Amino acid sequence: MNEHNARQDSHLDALIAAARSAREHAHTPYSNFRVGAAVRAKSGRIFSGCNVENATYGLTLCAERVAVFKAISEGERGFDAVAVVADTDTLTPPCGSCRQILWEFCGDAEVVLANLRGKVERYRMSGLLPKPFDGSFL
Repeated sequence: MNEHNARQDSHLDALIAAARSAREHAHTPYSNFRVGAAVRAKSGRIFSGCNVENATYGLTLCAERVAVFKAISEGERGFDAVAVVADTDTLTPPCGSCRQILWEFCGDAEVVLANLRGKVERYRMSGLLPKPFDGSFL
């Protein structure tokens, strides 16, 4: 492994660790499906979020949106990677609403999916949302 790849892997490890840690704070009294996410700003700062359920489900916020909105609310703009961690054998990708938000705020960022047993998959947003709707259509 060359130095660049080692540095990149260490950055992804930190992102996954932040998402894993955020998952522990998930509020999921109805589904018990706990998810953690983390976004890395181009500045290097990492912002994490967890899913927060509501009895109506429609008002539930996914971990990915919480992480992005937290970063935006703290003045950060421009993101280059996202990690999503859940306790599933088949890794859990962002839902459609989260894909839209991630595209709008992160563009074609790297998306890292992981579980609690160390399984990891890497994608680009363009692979998860191949024909996105964005401001260019307005």
